[in-house]
Amino acid sequence: MSDSSVTVVHNAEKQRYEVRDDDAVVGYTQYHPDDDGRLVFDHTEIDKGYSGQGLGGKLVGYALDDVRERGKRIVAICSYVDTFIEKHPDYRDLTD
Repeated sequence: MSDSSVTVVHNAEKQRYEVRDDDAVVGYTQYHPDDDGRLVFDHTEIDKGYSGQGLGGKLVGYALDDVRERGKRIVAICSYVDTFIEKHPDYRDLTD
């Protein structure tokens, strides 16, 4: 894996943000909207072959930045997203 081939994208059709190495999805954080229009993040996963490279943080940071740009709020059911927000308090404004 080279850093230049790794990208993060929003796959709105699948309701998730994905980490891709070229065209291969190697991680994602998924969400679903709740009745109040918030995005409920319920699962994050990085392929074991890519663990320990900081991709989970890159993925969740990208997702939360995108949520902010779209004027949305979140509910973090996923423990990874919840822990990420605890470590990066500048994202707490996105939660209730």
